[in-house]
Amino acid sequence: MEAAGSLTSHCCFCSMQCGMTLVRSDPKAEINGPAGYTVKPSPDFPVATGRLCQKGLNALDHARHPSRILHPFRRTEGSAGDPAAAQGPKEWERASWEEALTDIAGRIRAIQGRAGKDAVAVYGGGSLTNEVCYLMGKFTRVALQSRYIDYNGRYCMSSAAAASNRAFGLDRGMTFPLSEIPKAKYIIIAGANVAECQPTLVPYLMEAKKNGAILVTTDPRNTMTSKMADLHVRLQPGFDSVFVNGLLNVLIREKLYDARFVAERTTGLGEVEEAVRPFTPERVEELTGVLEAVTRTIARGFAKAETGIVLTARGLEQQVNGVENTLNYINLCLLTGKIGRAGCGYGAVTGQANGQGGREHGQKADQLPGYRSIEDPAARRHVAGVWGIEPDELPGKGVSAYEMIQKIDEGEIRALIVLGSNPVVSSPNSRFVERALAKLELLVVVDLFETETASRAHWLLPGSSFLEGEGTLTNLEGRVFHRPRAFSPPGESLPDYEILCRLAEKLGRGEYFRYPSIEAVFAELCRASAGGPADYSGLTYDRLIRAKGVHWPCPAPEHPGTPMLFTGRFAHADGRARLFGITPKLPAEPADAEYPYVLTTGRLPNHYLSGVQTRRTEALLKKAPVPVAEVHPRLAAAVGLGVGSRIRLTSRRDSLVFEVKVTEGIHPRTIFVPFHWGGELCINRLTNDKLDPVSSMPEFKICAVKAEKA
Repeated sequence: MEAAGSLTSHCCFCSMQCGMTLVRSDPKAEINGPAGYTVKPSPDFPVATGRLCQKGLNALDHARHPSRILHPFRRTEGSAGDPAAAQGPKEWERASWEEALTDIAGRIRAIQGRAGKDAVAVYGGGSLTNEVCYLMGKFTRVALQSRYIDYNGRYCMSSAAAASNRAFGLDRGMTFPLSEIPKAKYIIIAGANVAECQPTLVPYLMEAKKNGAILVTTDPRNTMTSKMADLHVRLQPGFDSVFVNGLLNVLIREKLYDARFVAERTTGLGEVEEAVRPFTPERVEELTGVLEAVTRTIARGFAKAETGIVLTARGLEQQVNGVENTLNYINLCLLTGKIGRAGCGYGAVTGQANGQGGREHGQKADQLPGYRSIEDPAARRHVAGVWGIEPDELPGKGVSAYEMIQKIDEGEIRALIVLGSNPVVSSPNSRFVERALAKLELLVVVDLFETETASRAHWLLPGSSFLEGEGTLTNLEGRVFHRPRAFSPPGESLPDYEILCRLAEKLGRGEYFRYPSIEAVFAELCRASAGGPADYSGLTYDRLIRAKGVHWPCPAPEHPGTPMLFTGRFAHADGRARLFGITPKLPAEPADAEYPYVLTTGRLPNHYLSGVQTRRTEALLKKAPVPVAEVHPRLAAAVGLGVGSRIRLTSRRDSLVFEVKVTEGIHPRTIFVPFHWGGELCINRLTNDKLDPVSSMPEFKICAVKAEKA
């Protein structure tokens, strides 16, 4: 709601979800549109310390971009007698919402009539509100009655989530609020570049350093984050658990672990002792190049520090051994007793805007709202009761995001609805993804733009931007907060939740999707989550607005929320955390004589995910118009790269050419390329699609390549 010429919202990008104020710089600007408004940091949201990064300061630009889709569009098909018809869809043709939803519903019914309910799938996103995430799961299971739903968070947080569930019995990105970071005396940041990906988290780290904290980073590159560190470990991708086993070896051999905490609050110490015995600091140096003294220094420093925090992110998680890598860093917190108390804890730095809430309420293939298992009979009874259906009407669990694409290729899934995601760019081995999507009888994309995925759709429907959809989100520390609607959707675009409800009506299941407002959806979500691990049942819009966010679990209106997890017990039935002995394994595709280098991918500070929004933001695109491959001088010399040279990278799947940056700040056998572009600049055409056996996370961070001068 507008007050004194300004509006409030939250940034649509990373998991910090910084507060923003939209100030009307032009008195003649329309109240219902972002033109004429500028962005300033909101001083009263308690997370981002009154700051915004460059993406947040430019967050309005994509919402008012001239290429935005404002009406439903369908692809015109060639006629039966047209020889060109075999070549597939033709041009876009504008249609009404009535035409769009009627045609889509009719096609879905026809496909399901021939091939079964599971022939239609839904692919969601980690930047959608909790309410839309919740409705995506309900729509799939109640309106479509299909088992197949997953989302792009499978590519982001799934390994950390699986590890937290195994170790703690509960997954919440951070076990502590951000306000605890300045109290930590030793901080390890592994595989995370927060200075560039979550810049407004940096003030917490700097305050900790001001208070005397030691900061250690591990990454194959020297990053803006590593420049803040007291000690940087430049580790080649794939050696994460080798290095951590060295740290644990020191803790156990020198009896630096917290014996009382381990005995009273954990199980599995013997398993860890056995696993780490061979990984002496000397052996770790032989395997990784990390000096023996460095391993000892970090292990001793973290163990002896009064307080300590470990933060991990995609660098060690986006591997086929990502769950085990994460479990090993959790071992470090548990063995030293640094969890559940002030200045201590483990945190997975969530990547997407609502990566946490996106997986809590039903977008994951195996989960129901409240982070319940869809295979748990009690959970099925509870959620079915809230939805007004019988428990046996709920389908079983589906498969992960990439496995859904494989099922499209195999012909089992014949129709796909995509909302809030761009899998053609974000998936590994993306040439395969393109070929698979071409086999669909129906592809429906809800988006703001004609993305690389939408360009292959039969129907493109105009959704709402972050400025136009009221709802709640859950940030990286588990804080649930309310984001108001600033503007009405432009043109004929609709709020995302309304599109789902209208389509459910056309499918004959409308009685389960009639809500007077988005707030009513949230109220139902809270009832559905009641009693589950992610219990929101004590929350309301009014409370979230007044409190500026509440940490879950919050099981009752009078409950204060839970900023700090595991203060007295863990979420397993016996109250104890689990330690896991990790035996390091090879990546799915190790470098060899033919493909001697390791390609790894990641973000840039001025882009986000597949670049759909930031590549349409002039100020951000100007800073990084194309991806640039970072290589070490030794590699550059080996392949003959000079000033102005370009490099050809070839994997077992594809070959692409990139501009080059030669830098000492990268591991000599590692090549880094950012992933924010499509087409011939899409690095995911090269990446490996092998999956972690537990989390189904693809191995984005390790891909064997050969390099040549282009």
